[in-house]
Amino acid sequence: MASTQADAVKEQLIQFASGLNPEAELQDMREMYAHFAALTSEPAGVLWTEADAGGVPAIWADPEGGAADRVLMYVHGGGYVIGAATYYRNLTGHLAAALGCRVLNVDYRLAPEHPHPAAVEDSTTAYRWLLDQGIAPGHIAISGDSAGGGLAVATLLSIRDNGLPQPAAAVPLSPWVDMDGTGESMTTNADRDVLVAAEMIKGMAEAFLQGRDSKDPLAAPLHADLSGLCPLYVQVGGDETLLDDSVRLADKARGVGVDVRLDVFPEMQHVFQMAAGNMPEADDAIGRIADWLKPRLGLD
Repeated sequence: MASTQADAVKEQLIQFASGLNPEAELQDMREMYAHFAALTSEPAGVLWTEADAGGVPAIWADPEGGAADRVLMYVHGGGYVIGAATYYRNLTGHLAAALGCRVLNVDYRLAPEHPHPAAVEDSTTAYRWLLDQGIAPGHIAISGDSAGGGLAVATLLSIRDNGLPQPAAAVPLSPWVDMDGTGESMTTNADRDVLVAAEMIKGMAEAFLQGRDSKDPLAAPLHADLSGLCPLYVQVGGDETLLDDSVRLADKARGVGVDVRLDVFPEMQHVFQMAAGNMPEADDAIGRIADWLKPRLGLD
């Protein structure tokens, strides 16, 4: 059974979702993201500083006493059209504190001003910049939520196809990997997911693609050849319309020999990890990420 805190967070998500409708102005929707960010408590002992990751703006989250030569690169959610690194300051701080290493929170360009492939170009540039700073690929992991979860996987594909070494691991959270919204859970979970609806997915995909192929692997990694990718740890809520995006991604990756772990959290909403510090299920998820990533980054 979901916690009482989870019930309260669900009510907050309903309020947030009420401002994300087709009639809303884009700028108003972007400003609404502050309500989503407010779900996360501010972690203690973390220092945030702005960075220029090869021309891509970013924010470092450094935990007190953390390793400087291990990095989790994070790409935020928001359907590629809303969201920003600043709204993920606290979440990346929780990840940094749990891992005991730096998190680079990448502020990639958004559509419709900068449609696909701008986002994956920026995330690949940020990864290349980390390598140029002398960070070993085996000491880097990549994570992201929702569109950022899909972008994390797309970045792995871009890294591979550009001849760069794979990072140690990747952690997609509730990844959006199917621009066409064909997963069965888009229908079966429609009455339980209070945040993500088919109409919203359609509108964001159109703004992001602007006529480009909806099955382009760098936009919709569900259609990619996933062979040769680093280990993946996928987390998703059981009540999400995007549940099947995670399940199908995990199945396809396993089918080509990728090391995959998939955790489905019963009764949880889309990107429930955003409530870190305010909801036990979110704290449990962050703890599982840390337990899985630490040995892969050499942080044990």
